[in-house]
Amino acid sequence: MEILTPHVYWAQRHGEIFLRVELSDAKNLEINLHEKTMQFRAQGHGAKGDNEYRFILEFLEAIRPEIEQKSTQRQVDIKIKKQEEHWWNRLTLQEKRPLFLAPDFNRWLDESDAEMELQAKEEERINKISVESRVRKDHYLGVKKGYLFMYNLVQFLGFSWIFVNMTVRLFILGQDSFYDTFHTTADMMYFCQMMAALEVINPLLGLVKTGVFPAMIQVAGRNVILFVIFGSLEEMQNRPVVFFVFYLWSTIEVFRYPFYMLACMGTEWKLLTWLRYSLWIPLYPLGVVAEAVALIQSLPIFDENRLFSLPLPAVLGHSLSFSYTLQLYLALMFLGLFINFRYLYKQRQRRYRSRKRKLH
Repeated sequence: MEILTPHVYWAQRHGEIFLRVELSDAKNLEINLHEKTMQFRAQGHGAKGDNEYRFILEFLEAIRPEIEQKSTQRQVDIKIKKQEEHWWNRLTLQEKRPLFLAPDFNRWLDESDAEMELQAKEEERINKISVESRVRKDHYLGVKKGYLFMYNLVQFLGFSWIFVNMTVRLFILGQDSFYDTFHTTADMMYFCQMMAALEVINPLLGLVKTGVFPAMIQVAGRNVILFVIFGSLEEMQNRPVVFFVFYLWSTIEVFRYPFYMLACMGTEWKLLTWLRYSLWIPLYPLGVVAEAVALIQSLPIFDENRLFSLPLPAVLGHSLSFSYTLQLYLALMFLGLFINFRYLYKQRQRRYRSRKRKLH
């Protein structure tokens, strides 16, 4: 019975042999390695149709009993390691090359080219080691991640409580729930917004890589609305605008904080990532509009009760109403919206560009 041999193409490096066997849809693949020989047998479609093909190669020098193989619809790729890393003058022990064997010009390098490739890899390895040695290990990384995880967890639980409480009351009471939102959720909102001050401190300490200024704008802006507008004016606490401000704030945060929690663990949920980087686009401007409405509604109240007014000399008048300060703040609020929106949008773009690079 005639033994059928497939076409085999080979190339080498200082430490490896590459074989490409032209056999498509290979099945029942058997490859046996000995000290200096390799036996190959497989069923597949080769030069003489769909048959069993086999061959034996006796190498010029010893090889390791390690093999890497990969079968595709078109071929079988084999990588074998040499026992000693140096250049062989030829592949087989016999000087005359077998008829089924030919050079793989797609991978072929002469000895000088292979040495340059080897030298480049060695330089790359040395550079990598050099870079890694310059990067100081952070012995407190676990503590920092633990702290950030707990902070984001506490904030998530706090804002989730506010969000669920307001949603349930809205379904049960309808519009009547608008008028007592402050009295039912203010304590938890006070706690969460006081905790939010850490979002300005964390980047200052280098715990997170977010910008300090955008975080300061958001935290300060919310605290002005919560503590100055709602907290100090009882007349504002029963108004529907409180519901809309609190609901928009909590809706944003119930997706933002779990995203950061998972980031601390090096985990990502695609749906959560999309929600974190997409929901704020409509919700953040709506939140600022709701805050502006609350601020505008408070202006006549501050004019009437003179709370936080600045005393002036008798020649200039009795006092300067705090409402003028709020009017200036109202203009700055929309400037802050532009700055923060631009920063968050750039973050979103960087995130998706980075993901595209990984996919490609």
